[in-house]
Amino acid sequence: MQGTYSDGLILPELFHGTLIKRYKRFLADVELKSGELVTAHCPNTGTMKACSEPGRKVYLSVHDNPKRKYKYTWEIIEMPASLVGVNTLIPNRLVYHSIKAGRLKEFAEYDEVRSEVKVGEKHRLDLMLSKNGPNSSNAHTCYIEIKNCSLVDDGTACFPDAVTVRGRNHLIELQRLAASGFRAVMFILVNRMDAKIFKPADHIDPAYGKELRKAHRNGVEIMVYDVFFDLAHGRISLRNQVPFQL
Repeated sequence: MQGTYSDGLILPELFHGTLIKRYKRFLADVELKSGELVTAHCPNTGTMKACSEPGRKVYLSVHDNPKRKYKYTWEIIEMPASLVGVNTLIPNRLVYHSIKAGRLKEFAEYDEVRSEVKVGEKHRLDLMLSKNGPNSSNAHTCYIEIKNCSLVDDGTACFPDAVTVRGRNHLIELQRLAASGFRAVMFILVNRMDAKIFKPADHIDPAYGKELRKAHRNGVEIMVYDVFFDLAHGRISLRNQVPFQL
């Protein structure tokens, strides 16, 4: 898929500063270029291992909503080998946009894309694709769960970066759908540019890795893509498919 990135997702206007610290999971203190100290919302529930080091350059967006307690949102951090996306809302939007724009040939056959689809009694999956509209058969319907991966160690991207019962439940739900004749896809979005291969993070959550392997055996497709950050033009795009090893 490597090529031009002119049709990527448009990022909000970004302001850079220096990370002082991340704390209470959802907060980060940042010193702006002007010297002003601000507290930004950190839209990431993970541990952010290896991408929350104090002293690193970070990029923030600004929001004017008076109802927001923190007007800044932490979007990106600059690590030695790559920019890394922090905002976990971006992967879903990027994959949705890329499918709608025809950038993912793996899903070219579908003509409808819906987000946040309820499956079963307790769960939602990120995307449902279909063709032939509401009359789609199971075989013509595809469910996709998208996971944001920000942990890369020596070229190896790993997910998750913390134990995730919710993530395992998504894998179980995808297996149920695959067994019912639906196409089911676990889409790992490596939100940085320095990954050479993807592996489940067995050293962090061995139960997730076990369930991911089981899901793959049971017909759940695994797709891994990295991204391209084009800050000069304010965009992020899907870049290359990353090989995976289970």
